This record gives sequence, structure tokens and C-alpha cells, in this order.
Amino acid sequence: MMSNKSILPVPPYKALIFDCDGTLADTIFLHFQTWADAMRPFGFELTKEWFYEQTGLSAMELIKTINNTFDHELDPLLVTSSKEKLYRELIHTVKEIQAVTDIVRTHCGKTPMAVASGSNRSIVQATLSVIDLLDLFDTIVTIDDVPRGKPCPDIFLEAAERLKVSATDCIVYEDSNGGLEAARRAGMRAIDIRILWNSSSFASV
Repeated sequence: MMSNKSILPVPPYKALIFDCDGTLADTIFLHFQTWADAMRPFGFELTKEWFYEQTGLSAMELIKTINNTFDHELDPLLVTSSKEKLYRELIHTVKEIQAVTDIVRTHCGKTPMAVASGSNRSIVQATLSVIDLLDLFDTIVTIDDVPRGKPCPDIFLEAAERLKVSATDCIVYEDSNGGLEAARRAGMRAIDIRILWNSSSFASV
């Protein structure tokens, strides 16, 4: 693992925007586990390798992608409802990604900050509450607030607008290719936190 200094924000910037799952909170395996358990009764076996390549997609986009890619007919509402129930039962096990959350705590009250997540609001708020971050952000933007999820830039642009900061003055923290593409389309610089494990994963766009 690389030094935490590798993901410190480099001036100039006026605001910081953070993805939630896999960036602030170590939730990716839990999301995989609960998605897989929710889909199995409907005849679909989700694999970890494929799922990890789709991180950043909203729930509806994930199911749409599965149905299109594998010629399946998962019911988005039924599967999502089941998955969220399973996730909430295990949400107490979620841990923070300290290298990133340390940055949040350091900048709290000093730099405008937002969460911009492709998950729905209730799940994001519950996750942030578990890791004691819920009250540290100026605003939280989720898939419930915008017409299109990542890799479209809508979530990040909405966050910048709420923070009253130009998109070009924002730094985004992300862990997914879709999220990094969304930041690029929004005209924002981005830090791929996967640099903590792989020095080739830094993106400044």
C-alpha cells in the first residue's frame, strides 16, 4: 500500500467531492454479497469479478446491464428491494477507508465538501452514519437527485452547484472507472483512491 500522502488534494481547489461506496466506506464486497444473494432466487448467479467491473453504476443501471448482457429478465424493483433489505441487515459491519476519511475530517469546516453517490439517499445516509461521517458534509447528492447516474456527470455537477463552486475548482475522490469518467465529463480533477493499492491508478483529469 502506498503512503496516504499520495491521495492528498493538491491546490488549487475550492471544494472536495467524495464518492461513498468504496471511497469513504469499505462496502464493495458487502454490496456484491447482498446483490448476489438477492439475485440468486431469481435464477442469476452474480460473479465477483464481473460485479467489481461495474462499480459506480446505480442499482437500476446494474440490473439493466445484467439483463442486456446476459439476456436475463431480472425485475429491477423486486431485486433492488430484496438487496436493500439484506444490505441493511449487515450495514453495521461497514468500516471506513481511513486514508480517505482522514482527509474529510481534516477539511471539515475549512473546505466545502460533498458526497456524490450513485446509491439511493437512504442507503448513503445509513452508510455514512455507521462510519460517523454523516454530519461532516455540506451536502449529499445521490441518484435520487439527478436524472442520470455515473458515468454521466450529473451527480458531480449537482454537487458543485450546491456547494456554489465552479466544477473546475473541485477535486473528486473516486474508486471506479465510471466515477472517474463522470468527473472527467464534469470538468473536474479526480483522484483514484485505488492508487493506495496500485500506483498506476491515479487520474488527474
